[in-house]
Amino acid sequence: MSKTATQVGPAILTDIPALCGLLDCLFAQELEFTPDHEAQSRGLARIINSPEIGHVLVARQGSEIAGMVCLLYTVSTALGARVALLEDMIIAPDYRGLGVGSYLLENAIKFARKNKCRRITLLTDCANEPAQRFYQRHGFALSSMLPLRLPLHE
Repeated sequence: MSKTATQVGPAILTDIPALCGLLDCLFAQELEFTPDHEAQSRGLARIINSPEIGHVLVARQGSEIAGMVCLLYTVSTALGARVALLEDMIIAPDYRGLGVGSYLLENAIKFARKNKCRRITLLTDCANEPAQRFYQRHGFALSSMLPLRLPLHE
């Protein structure tokens, strides 16, 4: 893989079916989630159509989507500034180990800085040690904060 062959930029609505396929791969690795293309399509469309909410960035190799990552925005009262939550980073199996993931993450970090984010937070499964090492190689550090979730059902 050549970095010049990989292009990183915002996703468009016609990318959603391919992105749902990538999310299938991601959710197969995660303990808390199962694929639901209707829900994922709705969420992806909302982000793509609302840049104030966030951005879905894709790594393209020619006409194929090799990977994706979502940056979702909020405001930190501690920093008094915009911050990002990095979610749903996944590289297609055929592109793993080629540097696509590092290139996508480096571009996502630059994109967050360009959009005036002062911090990026992410969650990864406790059991996914390769992902933890990957993010730590890119400057992320373990936090003393412990994530808790409360599912809200309709």
